[in-house]
Amino acid sequence: QVWLTESGGGFVQTGGFLRLSCVGSGRTFGVSAVGWFRQAPGKEREFVSSISGTGGSTDFADSVKGRFTISRDNAKNTVYLQMNSLKPEDTALYYCAARRGRGLVGPQFRAAREYEYWGQGTQVTVSS
Repeated sequence: QVWLTESGGGFVQTGGFLRLSCVGSGRTFGVSAVGWFRQAPGKEREFVSSISGTGGSTDFADSVKGRFTISRDNAKNTVYLQMNSLKPEDTALYYCAARRGRGLVGPQFRAAREYEYWGQGTQVTVSS
């Protein structure tokens, strides 16, 4: 079992920014791809962004491309999601997730089923 803990969510105005953090347990965190997903009430869980185990590759949903960035510090077992120019449609519960024993990311690996370990989520609310 891998334990993931998200933090950094909050309540912001349109155009504001937040940085989410995901701290993972285990010695394999540094070789595991990590993704961010979000889910709003009554809506499907959707892919937001992901980063490869080494941090050398990233992937972004079209809805956040150019506004969000993802990075990781494997020495701290932490992945970050920097969220800029926030919009009301970004309001959701944000989850980080890790792939078990797999480090690749890209459009081929955006499905939630590709990720075995999930955090509890952190709420992001953007007001208009």
